[in-house]
Amino acid sequence: MTENHKITVIFLTVFLLLQSCAVKKFIPEDERLYTGASVEIKSDSVIDNKENLETVLEEALRPEPNSKFLGMRPGLHFYYKMQQQNPGFINRFFYKRIGEEPVYQSDVKPFEVEEILRNRMENRGFFYSQISSEFEEKEMEASINYTVKAPTPYTIASYQLDSLPRPIYSEIKQSVGKTKLSKGMRFDLSNMKLERERIDNDLKHNGYYNFNANFLIFEADTNQYDRKKFDLYLRLKKEVPNKAIVPYKISKINVYANYNSQDTTTTEVTRFNEKNFINSADFFNPKYLDPFITLEEGQFYSPEDSRNTSRRLATIGAYKFVNIQYKEKDSSLTDSLGILEANIFLSPLNKRAIRAELQAVTKSNSFAGPGLAVTYSNRNLFNGGETLNTTASFGYEVQLGSGSNSGNTSINLGLKSELIFPRVIFPIKIDTDFFEYAIPKTKTSVGVDYLSRTKLYTLLSGTAQFGYIWQANKYVTHEIIPISINYTKPSNTSPEFEEILDENPFLKRSFDQQFISGLNYSFTYNGMVDTAKKNQFFLNATVDVAGNSISLFGKENEMGKKEFLGLEYAQFAKFDADFRYHFNFGKEQVIATRLFGGYGYAYGNSDIIPYVKQYYSGGPYSVRAFRIRSLGPGTYNDAENPENNYFDQTGNIRLEANIEYRFPIISYLKGAVFADAGNIWNSKANPVYHGADKFTSNFINELGMGAGVGLRVDVQGFVIRFDFAAPFHDPSTEEGFNFDVNETVFNFGIGYPF
Repeated sequence: MTENHKITVIFLTVFLLLQSCAVKKFIPEDERLYTGASVEIKSDSVIDNKENLETVLEEALRPEPNSKFLGMRPGLHFYYKMQQQNPGFINRFFYKRIGEEPVYQSDVKPFEVEEILRNRMENRGFFYSQISSEFEEKEMEASINYTVKAPTPYTIASYQLDSLPRPIYSEIKQSVGKTKLSKGMRFDLSNMKLERERIDNDLKHNGYYNFNANFLIFEADTNQYDRKKFDLYLRLKKEVPNKAIVPYKISKINVYANYNSQDTTTTEVTRFNEKNFINSADFFNPKYLDPFITLEEGQFYSPEDSRNTSRRLATIGAYKFVNIQYKEKDSSLTDSLGILEANIFLSPLNKRAIRAELQAVTKSNSFAGPGLAVTYSNRNLFNGGETLNTTASFGYEVQLGSGSNSGNTSINLGLKSELIFPRVIFPIKIDTDFFEYAIPKTKTSVGVDYLSRTKLYTLLSGTAQFGYIWQANKYVTHEIIPISINYTKPSNTSPEFEEILDENPFLKRSFDQQFISGLNYSFTYNGMVDTAKKNQFFLNATVDVAGNSISLFGKENEMGKKEFLGLEYAQFAKFDADFRYHFNFGKEQVIATRLFGGYGYAYGNSDIIPYVKQYYSGGPYSVRAFRIRSLGPGTYNDAENPENNYFDQTGNIRLEANIEYRFPIISYLKGAVFADAGNIWNSKANPVYHGADKFTSNFINELGMGAGVGLRVDVQGFVIRFDFAAPFHDPSTEEGFNFDVNETVFNFGIGYPF
């Protein structure tokens, strides 16, 4: 151990002792600090799943002792500090965050805890258990040990269904046949509760609309046995209402596709596919709305069908509320059947909406400027749930500084329209019953972008896409774009720009192939929707393939490259994966991690992937200690070639890793501490970069790394993010690891980075 390490260990030990003493000096003379309890189970027989039983007993121990961290009790420390006459700002701040009132030995009620433990044991078949307790006292501290003497537990000899009225008898008998309760199982109230809920769920799916799990009761009979066995009987409680023990059928389905809660007057009814569409035909065509409704007249009530219908209707994107109500027809109730009328109330969103986004951009090449995007949405455009989104964007950047390129400007104009149909548009009719969770949507979009960079070129590009998006279940989403076309045309090129291209053949080739036609597929697993889970996972995998289909029709030009309709087209394949893991603990505290890997391969008609399809690294959603598109490729240093820094630094390989600790500060203000690592490379070295950009086995040492802190304003899921990060490893320099605060980068973003 080095001298520095010895000093650190000694300092930490002294600090912990001082903190411990600082707490103990505040404990009253007639008290001891309660440090916790333990439970020991003693039994003459083998206990199945003993670990689970111990966990159940430990959860019943009261009270909870004060929390500890590295041997200290910071919450208790700040509580005592607050009792002083002038606690100070720091003590008040931390007391609000982590302060805890002390728990003393006198707060422990052993007899009450023993009674709770005895109850837990009886609920799991260990009747007549003996519980004892004993305090273990030290100077200023005390703990307690509970000893549980467990007798041989009672076990099931048989599980039988008692006599029940029809028709519910046959339904419950069929459900009991699928039970997990078996001969030899230990008596356990929690298992019986689960059994009642399982039977109730089965009955609900068979139409028993008014049934409740509490209507079922278990009875145990030990009279037939001498060796702690019992017969278990299931029956109905007394005075269960008749309407609870008969199934219900749906006699009528009424759909209010344009429901206004203040307008209950019925004026028009359209009958379609055995459903009544009320005041709906002029708003939402019943032909297009009907496939989203899985309820049918004449079928038995099913909560699953109700949930499916509600969820499918909500995915249309035209409604803010979906409310399904059932009305009982008491006059039609018999001893064997009940009748329901289903009313589906759909409250539309505003037909038109406008959203504006204001952005600020700053890049490593000293370009900075504002950006504005305005989106106009028109919902239910053709009375079939269609949504039209039209976005107009404007961006202006100017290169600051005193170099030769100072004063250069960049103007970006864009217009994009996206039309989404909440159904499958395909030459062959698709049976929507196959898509149980949600009906796929058809997406079409067209867009045009204009980019003007002074002294260099003007770039006009157009895009068109047609594809489908389908949510397979709660977690999984598929998106396939079988038709994706991108055309880019440079014009007004200056001699300076032509000279740059001549000196950089890789850049020149990335601009040459102006036509991209391909297929995209994306798979997303989003476990983040389970917000209450401690462990959350997310995975997005994307495949982008271009040029294969049109290569069948291509004709070779004088340069040996194939063209389609007179345009040289690109051929490449890209695959990338984005994996995220969140560990949730404490109150709004999260450790969020992310891994990203991407690879692009040019083949056939292409020597290099088109410029617009290449990867970049750095920025508010990447490695935040480096400005956007400024990191890499490899160990390349753009300071050596200032004439090339007008272009973003790109590559066909990208690797990144991020970790972030998120915590609450006060109200809507959240904090974060993070570290990022990543870079881009080329699989084939670009001569302009002198080989610094090529991916090798030494890639780990070429990762750009940085760390920083962040502030986030989180108002009901809408997040405005401010991150400050500084690099501690810059692959473009030979300084090694050096945390340079003077190179701190400010990042502004909307939403969390991952």
